[in-house]
Amino acid sequence: MKITSLIEKINGGNNPLFKELYGTEEAVLKGQADRYIKYMDEFKSIYANDDVTLLSSPGRTEVGGNHTDHQLGRVLAGAVNLDNIAVAAPNGTNTVRISSVGFDPFEVNLDELEITEFKLTPGNIVRTIAKEIKGLGLEVSGFDAVIHGCVPEGSGLSSSASFEVLIGAIFSNLFNAGKLDPVDNAKIGQKAEHACKKFCGLMDQTACAVGGFITIDFADKANPVVKALDFDFATTGYSLVITNTGGSHGGLDEEYNALPGEMKSVANELGQDVLRPLSMEDVVKGIPTIREKVGDRALLRSIHFQADNSRVVDQVEALESGKFDKFLEMVVESGFSSYMYNQNIFVGGETKYQNVALALALSDLILKGKGAWRVHGGGFAGTIQAFVPNELLETYISTLESVFGEGNCHKLFIRSKGAIKVEL
Repeated sequence: MKITSLIEKINGGNNPLFKELYGTEEAVLKGQADRYIKYMDEFKSIYANDDVTLLSSPGRTEVGGNHTDHQLGRVLAGAVNLDNIAVAAPNGTNTVRISSVGFDPFEVNLDELEITEFKLTPGNIVRTIAKEIKGLGLEVSGFDAVIHGCVPEGSGLSSSASFEVLIGAIFSNLFNAGKLDPVDNAKIGQKAEHACKKFCGLMDQTACAVGGFITIDFADKANPVVKALDFDFATTGYSLVITNTGGSHGGLDEEYNALPGEMKSVANELGQDVLRPLSMEDVVKGIPTIREKVGDRALLRSIHFQADNSRVVDQVEALESGKFDKFLEMVVESGFSSYMYNQNIFVGGETKYQNVALALALSDLILKGKGAWRVHGGGFAGTIQAFVPNELLETYISTLESVFGEGNCHKLFIRSKGAIKVEL
């Protein structure tokens, strides 16, 4: 569609799809309209083409199942309203040309899709995605794109997964009439990371590709079961706030690697490769005979897994039956389990800087009985998540930003759409 027609349809942000993607605040909608127009103009300036397609891919937040996926457990995740957008058009060649704001422009020759350097680069992501889409019997061809991201890197909202499924959506919508299934798009995004020797799970890409609340059961490693939940977060009267506590993940590889390693040590002593085939009863019964071999922390982390893995089922049931208060109670329970049993809130022996723990303490003081709060993602450093009643939103954000810095609280909501063509 011509850029002039798209600008008219965007209508300053006052259109139904924008409200679904970005909320109803007039200033936010106007800002998004200006954003799309800016990058359409940039596309026209770079590529001398004013016939374009618009696409959007959300970031994601982990809501339930903390450190469960690597034990083939269950997770609950949601797409959020911070997104990557693309202005794209076929270019009639076999070369992909992308100008991604904040990064160097790059090109990919679609005749050369083998990766020679196993680094997670935008070019390697495009190569692998193109190769996998062709493997499904779909078409790939050259396109031009300007991409702009609002998913902050290092925020725990999966900027890389959002980018990956956006590329899949571009190929799908430009050359295949949108035929690429969202879950297949997610699996292709995961393969792109694996091809670059980054062995992530499937939660991030699936939440970004599918949208809304989703639950994933990883029991069958090759074919995880993905289910989208019919729940409208916008009606709850709550905002989702992710707070960057400022802690660095640098130098924490030992902490992160120890966590799944310890869970697997318990599983191994009980005759399994991972914890999923075991029950809470199996773990508890095994404690007297394996305690000296695996250590108490490994047992506590295994207890966390069993509880949080089961809790996801109950959270899904609460959302599907409209019991949002019950869902919030379980978010808090999950957070306490991560704190007490999984022990991924701060680095052992570090007493001066416990950013995540302090953020959770402030959340408890402000929200007790009126919301929910928990560690977000891997833990030890980084971000926390809170579901904040809208009447407490200003107090909550001002209090946490007074400690962790202005702009480090991100007010979000769960958006219903995944990676899509923006059809106005």
